[in-house]
Amino acid sequence: MKRIDKILEYIAESTKKISKEALLGGKGITVAEIADDQKMLRNNVSKELNNLLRDDLILKIKGRPVRFLHKQIIEDTFRVRLKEKQIEVKSIKEVLLPDEQVDPFHALIGFRGSMRNQVEQGKAAILYPPRGLHTLIVGQTGVGKTMFARLMYHYGKYMKRFSEHAPFIVFNCADYFNNPHLLLSHIFGHVKGAFTGADHEKAGLVEKADGGILFLDEIHRLPPEGQEMIFYFMDTHTYNKLGETDRKRDASVLLIGATTEDPGSSMLKTFIRRIPITINIPSLQERAIEEQMLILKHLFANEANRVNKPIRIEPEVVRALIGSVTYGNIGQLKSNIQLVCAKGFLNSIHENKEEIGLDFKNLPGNIRDGLFNIDKTQYKMKEMGCISSCLYITPEGRKALDEEVVSELPFNLYKLIEDKIGMLKEEGLDDVYIHRFIATDVNIHIKSFYNRFYNTKGSRERILKIVDKDILEFSEQIKEMAKKELNRIYSERFVYAFSLHLSAFFKRTREKKYGDARIYEPMNDHDEEYRLAQTIKSLIESKFGVHVPEAEITYMAILLKSVEEERQGSVGIIVAAHGTSTASSIVGVVDSLLGSSNLCAVDMPLDVSPREILELIIDKVKRIDRGRGVLLLVDMGSLLNLEETIMERVGINVKTIDMVSTPLTLEAVRKASVFDMGIEEIYQSLKDFRGYNNSSAAVQVVHKAIVTVCSSGKGAAVKLKEFVEKIVCDLTDEKILVVPANVRELDKVVQDMRSKRTILAVIGVKRPSEPEIPFIPLEKLIEASGEQTLRELLLNNKQIPAVDQSVVVRELCEESLKEFMTYLNPHKILGMVMRFVQELELGLEVNFDYATKVQISTHTAYALERMVIRDGLVYQGEVKQLDQRIFEVVNRSCSIFVSGMNLILSDDEKYYICEMLSEVYNFIPQ
Repeated sequence: MKRIDKILEYIAESTKKISKEALLGGKGITVAEIADDQKMLRNNVSKELNNLLRDDLILKIKGRPVRFLHKQIIEDTFRVRLKEKQIEVKSIKEVLLPDEQVDPFHALIGFRGSMRNQVEQGKAAILYPPRGLHTLIVGQTGVGKTMFARLMYHYGKYMKRFSEHAPFIVFNCADYFNNPHLLLSHIFGHVKGAFTGADHEKAGLVEKADGGILFLDEIHRLPPEGQEMIFYFMDTHTYNKLGETDRKRDASVLLIGATTEDPGSSMLKTFIRRIPITINIPSLQERAIEEQMLILKHLFANEANRVNKPIRIEPEVVRALIGSVTYGNIGQLKSNIQLVCAKGFLNSIHENKEEIGLDFKNLPGNIRDGLFNIDKTQYKMKEMGCISSCLYITPEGRKALDEEVVSELPFNLYKLIEDKIGMLKEEGLDDVYIHRFIATDVNIHIKSFYNRFYNTKGSRERILKIVDKDILEFSEQIKEMAKKELNRIYSERFVYAFSLHLSAFFKRTREKKYGDARIYEPMNDHDEEYRLAQTIKSLIESKFGVHVPEAEITYMAILLKSVEEERQGSVGIIVAAHGTSTASSIVGVVDSLLGSSNLCAVDMPLDVSPREILELIIDKVKRIDRGRGVLLLVDMGSLLNLEETIMERVGINVKTIDMVSTPLTLEAVRKASVFDMGIEEIYQSLKDFRGYNNSSAAVQVVHKAIVTVCSSGKGAAVKLKEFVEKIVCDLTDEKILVVPANVRELDKVVQDMRSKRTILAVIGVKRPSEPEIPFIPLEKLIEASGEQTLRELLLNNKQIPAVDQSVVVRELCEESLKEFMTYLNPHKILGMVMRFVQELELGLEVNFDYATKVQISTHTAYALERMVIRDGLVYQGEVKQLDQRIFEVVNRSCSIFVSGMNLILSDDEKYYICEMLSEVYNFIPQ
């Protein structure tokens, strides 16, 4: 056997004996080991090793000392195929193609430095049994929250917590924050017939993410009802689609949220408490200067790979780039690097150079100023003083860290439209509706982007950080042209949106990512925006020397239509309705259909005082008025009286129409926006509006009403209204309006309604001032006598059997517990609590009334939760004063919780239950 063959065989056998972990840790075979084992001179070994390297049979691991490995054995061990002639690497990790072969977090710059704690948190969240822990990632814009979530996902696959094909679903909550109805449909899906246009069942994101991760970006934009549905899903892993009543579906999904806001101020506390891990990502300025340099080099490496040219960067350029980051963190640094590389790339083409040279004098002014920002911080200048020579970055073809995070401009019209098309087509909607919806959506995104990214001062300078000056000036010319041709007023928002879109178009053209096929056909040649877009197409081709595909005309026409400024002089419309989101839901539907900007909502929780509501409506009136008055659409007659007060306070003409509905609002907006009618014309035409049904059947007029009154205005009040409506629905086909009222406004509501309808009864916690109106107390309603009274009122004294009292007690208890319990599931524990109450009744030989059942049930449920968190009450009374018989019954009944939940109530908690029973039944010890 030849000497070279002996050496190759020794390396092969030695490589087989090294474990994967040791290989990843840098283990290999040295020249000295080979020489000693084979009894050869080191010079001869080195000579043969060079020959083996040239034959591409071994790998050389650089370091001191240099180590060698057998290439074929490495491929077999890690089941990968290495590149040809890849013979010299810094580490074996560089040649392993699949991410899963090495810890994905090792690709994160700073994973052993400033990001060490965050990485440990992310790993713990993935590995925590049995399903992992839901996580919230907090950080400023551009710090890399989405990338960190993806690394958590890859780590889950690396550790086999997820399957190889587990989904990673991304959803931006801001896309639907103004339309909770559509948002919930998107997250949880809907069944056929759930709403108008839902002609088939649709899977939601939760279903699609089953077995993987659902990443909720900008989670603080999730409306309260969305947060409530998601935290119920967190607790039970069950959900229901929109249009279903039972939560019979289940999914195993790990939720990761991301936010730029303080979670405590922007999200429900009950929601935050269900997310056990919060990971704070530091800003770029908070990173060590070494990490900032590594990030900068990595971003430059990405650009070198993209253009396939080496990049030479002067030291002053490095300092200026790091100093130029003032608000956007890594995202802003990335944009600035792309900008200077793009300019350098063009220069290299003009000068016919093989490399891109970046020197300080050719930097844009705003980036040059970054050097002086660094000057203001002496310690950073001292640390960066080591940068005295040029950086030279070569294209190596290696995988980029953020490969899956597409490099985009801050506003990307293509992505915005393409993301919506599939969803709307799936809903079976026609092109006219799709165009209207997208135009509205684009407008919302442009406003949101503009308000977040710009301020009044220096906005032009900030946009020049992203787009070329020629593009911005061209966009300003297009703005003036559109103003003249379309007879509209366009603001700076249009200039920035158009210039960003034009930059994205040029980027697509350069990267050859622009297809010629149109996505859909919402426009036609007769649209004035489409005709103007055709003219703009010719101007772009003439000025910039690029071919503009026909499909681009559609995009530009949408942009011209969507950012049309609000019409001056149109009637403002305010929808005001009781409830936490009633008005917002109506406005969301109408806004998505018609895209009106002169429409807003006022939600009125029942526990908010009338004075607060008045001030809120007045503020909205002042904001929405365009000089022709404001139409107020309300759900109850009590708000009709606000009209005069508002006009006296602000001097704006206000008209009010009650019984608001979605069709009524649609008609109001249509007449104000499309037909440009005045407020009096709209008011007169809507007074007798009864919807869009063309049937000749007579409209049923509601002549009777029941008023429900509750002090809290929330959980119990809603349940009381639903309960009364159910009784009414079961007993009669006659339309009877059930109106909730706060105790403070009861008499006013009754007075307003009596002028229009017959009030059958007032039900709740307060008696009305008018003695002739029947009053049923809340506690009597649940008992047979109160419900019987209501039934007699409805059926003219006809006797009807009472419903099961326990069902209502359970529902009211569960509604109350849902709002305040954090750790225990109210639905699951209430069965045991109700059995506990029954055991007390048997042991004490009594029948509790409704109020006592509710009181004992809720108190005991809270006591059980206190046991879970080890925060039980300490009894302050005299134990000797308690009835021993009651304590024995309570103690015996508590065995239910031990056997069913393995929870033991403390004696102090039992003493409080005994005291409660003693007060109710006067069980005074003898």
